[in-house]
Amino acid sequence: QVQLVESGGGLVQPGGSLRLSCAASESIFSINIMGWYRQAPGKERELVARISRFGSTNYVDSVKGRFTISRDYTGKTAYLQMNTLKPEDTAVYYCYGSRSNIDYWGQGIQVTISS
Repeated sequence: QVQLVESGGGLVQPGGSLRLSCAASESIFSINIMGWYRQAPGKERELVARISRFGSTNYVDSVKGRFTISRDYTGKTAYLQMNTLKPEDTAVYYCYGSRSNIDYWGQGIQVTISS
C-alpha cells in the first residue's frame, strides 16, 4: 500500500529549480517527522532534508542555501524547493515520514539535472 506519494520531479537544466511534494494518505493520522532522501546511481541513499512537527529543519551540507523543506498546516504534506540545481543533485528522491517507531516511505521520484 502506498502511504506517501511524491510529485513534482522531472528534468531541469543546471541552475534551474524544481519543487517536490509529498502527501500522506488518509490512513496516516499524523506524522512527527517528514523529509526527503535521495539515491544517485552508484551512491548510497542519503538524507537530504527533514522537518519536524514543530518546524525545525536539517539539511545535508551539499544542499544548504539551495534547498528548502517545508510542510503544510496539516503536517501531512511536505515540500522540497530545490534551487540552483546541479548535475550532482540528479537522483531518485524518496519522501519519508515517521511517528514513534513507525516509518513511512514513498516509492521515489526521479530528478534529473542535465544540459
